[in-house]
Amino acid sequence: MIEVLVEERCVECNLCVKVCPLNVFEKRENQPPVIARQSDCQTCYMCELYCPAKALYVAADAEDTVDVSADEIIETGLIGSYRKDIGWGKGYKSTASQDTAYKFYLK
Repeated sequence: MIEVLVEERCVECNLCVKVCPLNVFEKRENQPPVIARQSDCQTCYMCELYCPAKALYVAADAEDTVDVSADEIIETGLIGSYRKDIGWGKGYKSTASQDTAYKFYLK
């Protein structure tokens, strides 16, 4: 579930608003978007993947909101970590070659 949007890091590109399939975010003029419908989040990570500023954190196993602060997430290095872990973005190495799941789909 989407847990944190760090407004100080946000560049107001609104990509999170555009890519969210369930309309969790709400765009605001001249301000960062807000997490308006958190309970609708299905943990697809699209917002975190597309965020160029590493301003979002999606909690992997949360079925309900998690009491966590932006400072904690930044301090632990979890902010934007999914993007880094899969190698999505400039400066990150793709991890696709480490994924062996494709073997199940070979004919």
